[in-house]
Amino acid sequence: MNQSVTRVAAVLFDMDGVLIDSKAVIEQAWREAAQMYGRRITNEEINKYVHGQPGPHTIRALFHDLPLADQARIQAHIIHVENTADCAPIPGVAQLIASLGAARIPVGIVTSGWRLKIDRVIALLQAQPYVSVIVERNDVVRGKPYPDPYLLGAERLGLPPAKTVVFEDAKSGVISAVAAGAYCVGIGDEDLLPCGAKFIIPDFRDVKVLANGGDGSILSFGPGHQVIVERTAR
Repeated sequence: MNQSVTRVAAVLFDMDGVLIDSKAVIEQAWREAAQMYGRRITNEEINKYVHGQPGPHTIRALFHDLPLADQARIQAHIIHVENTADCAPIPGVAQLIASLGAARIPVGIVTSGWRLKIDRVIALLQAQPYVSVIVERNDVVRGKPYPDPYLLGAERLGLPPAKTVVFEDAKSGVISAVAAGAYCVGIGDEDLLPCGAKFIIPDFRDVKVLANGGDGSILSFGPGHQVIVERTAR
């Protein structure tokens, strides 16, 4: 470890694409919504307006010309699909959260998702004992890519944002985390590097919590990437 090693005190996770592999479910839900009105959503529109964005933003971008009643119908369809579909955990994430909890490292979730879905995901990961902070879609006026969600997550942890590690898989989420001042690790997509992700990992199977004596723990992301996690008074 060199002198410039980063020191943090908590970990914040996005949900979709970070805790669960929901990409296909989300894309299919929006394509079904478009088909209800004889429309087709392109891959470019999916990447630009859907992933990492709250539903109302996507509706404004893609369906703003529809009557409000139809926009509400689309929103209801998306909510139903996302809250009821089964998704697999991202490999290694449940084990990592349990290890963070065992090391008494605070864990939070910062997402544009709904609380019902958040609770289902937490139960799926058996993470109820470990997640101490949740920021959901209705907790902020400005969602990702604005920094507000991660600023609020850090505030609820009682920490400055620079003392948090954030895991994100979408460009809007990385931009949000970096703008808040967090140490952001990208999941899966090299395109996240220009947005400010420190580096990219494919999943969590190589992320380990290592003992570090009286200083707390070391969060190791694989060869060449580590941060020190300091003990807090929590």
